[in-house]
Amino acid sequence: MIRVLLDQGLAPRAAALLRATGWDAVHVAEVGLQRADDQDILRVARQEDRVCITLDHDFHRHLALAQSTGPSVVFIRVEGLGAEGQAALIRRVWETCREALDYGSAVTVDNRAVRIRKLPLR
Repeated sequence: MIRVLLDQGLAPRAAALLRATGWDAVHVAEVGLQRADDQDILRVARQEDRVCITLDHDFHRHLALAQSTGPSVVFIRVEGLGAEGQAALIRRVWETCREALDYGSAVTVDNRAVRIRKLPLR
């Protein structure tokens, strides 16, 4: 089962679209975390064994500072996507780096590439 936690910048409907295709996807607004700080969101993702998906570059920095081995984080650097585009991009990223996400990685996605760095970050 693919388990993800979508951060505030992503559309709540993207989580619903992923659920419709069999994912265990939750948006922070659905679980009362819409005003939580980044570290609390990372803690919940780690506790629930979810990959955190965000538009916020600070998540990778938090992982690096803590020398954390999890959770995996996908940082999306693509602007202007609606819920459908976000869900489609998340599915493509998963196809590209599923194994890396299973073992703890910081993934960055932009219009040109998907970059994978194994956790802990140095």
